[in-house]
Amino acid sequence: MIKGIIFDYGGTLDSRGVHWSEVLWQGYQKAGVPIDKDTFRTAYVEGERALARERIILPQDDFHALLLKKVALEISYLPEQYDEATARRWTREIAEYCDNAARQCIDEARPMLEALHDRFPMMLVSNFYGNIDEVLRSYGIRHLFKGIIESAVVGVRKPNPTLFKLGVDALELQPTEVLVVGDSLKKDIQPAEQLGCHVLWLKGKGWTEEEDKQTHPNAITRVTQVLDWLNNN
Repeated sequence: MIKGIIFDYGGTLDSRGVHWSEVLWQGYQKAGVPIDKDTFRTAYVEGERALARERIILPQDDFHALLLKKVALEISYLPEQYDEATARRWTREIAEYCDNAARQCIDEARPMLEALHDRFPMMLVSNFYGNIDEVLRSYGIRHLFKGIIESAVVGVRKPNPTLFKLGVDALELQPTEVLVVGDSLKKDIQPAEQLGCHVLWLKGKGWTEEEDKQTHPNAITRVTQVLDWLNNN
């Protein structure tokens, strides 16, 4: 029944289903930034808004370059201003921690992606900053995907199901022939189901407690379980 697969990227392939704010927060703690989590989350949101407003991330930026810009921006939104040398040190340490964490997750997912690539055409559909092609190339997995549908490029963001419709059309399949794998119930699973796609929800630590309490019959806890699901269905 399944003839093609769509993967989300951020949170799905690069963080084991954990919301990226949580990974970044771990980086802040490792670097010893003296703030509480609520302060961090406020800076995180302001940073995301600024990245949406301005063309800060460039197409040639790999993930480490992205992180250096993103973390520097977040630190600039902290209520207490720190000296430049300290802010630069924190930025470098947090970016290195998060890049290493993402690389480990990609390396874990790589054998599964390679096995799926031998069986199915795959698309990547993501809310990202316009540089996901370079991110995938730097991690050595770009060749595994037929194409990319990226919000910053096409001008549509999830949870708008149009983003997944573009992915389905690129696969040249019907929605009922496509499996969508993502870490967000609201942004990935529900819009994909609206189209009629099959879904697997990679459930990890979300942004809110409400998200963490939600359930779905097709929930998995490791992205490598996609292979098991396909073999059993």
